Amino acid sequence: MRIQSMLAAIALALPAAAAAQDAPATEGPMVGTTAQERGGQIASDENFTGTVYVEPVFDARDPFIVNAGKVTFLPGARSNWHSHPAGQMLIVTDGTGWVATRDGQRIVMNVGDVIWTPPVVEHWHGATDGSAVSHYAVQQYENGENVVWLEPVTDAAYRGG
Repeated sequence: MRIQSMLAAIALALPAAAAAQDAPATEGPMVGTTAQERGGQIASDENFTGTVYVEPVFDARDPFIVNAGKVTFLPGARSNWHSHPAGQMLIVTDGTGWVATRDGQRIVMNVGDVIWTPPVVEHWHGATDGSAVSHYAVQQYENGENVVWLEPVTDAAYRGG
């Protein structure tokens, strides 16, 4: 009788043990950072025209291969032409700006707007000539790359001409 009870207990425990083996593994505790820890800096004139301030928000962390930064453009400032292998999402938090593509599409972006630029579409974004703008830029990595920088946007292209 005692052996039957032990066998029954083992039989009940086996499915639970198998389920525990199938459960996703954790790779450590949650991690948080503060804005002060992440810092920020004036963007390089290699990829931007005018005064642009970039604040890292989060880096890609396997398996979440996405990163984000908060970017603030003063009036007249803009990025160079560029593209993203897996696309880009802009989430506007302050001011008014523009996003434009090589084919002439131009979008005014305002607080609360979310702009999706599809993969490999060459575009630029920045402030209008009369207003600063801030947005979160979120992009996924593809084959280790999240942006392809190109040439500066001319003043004529910036003005829409």
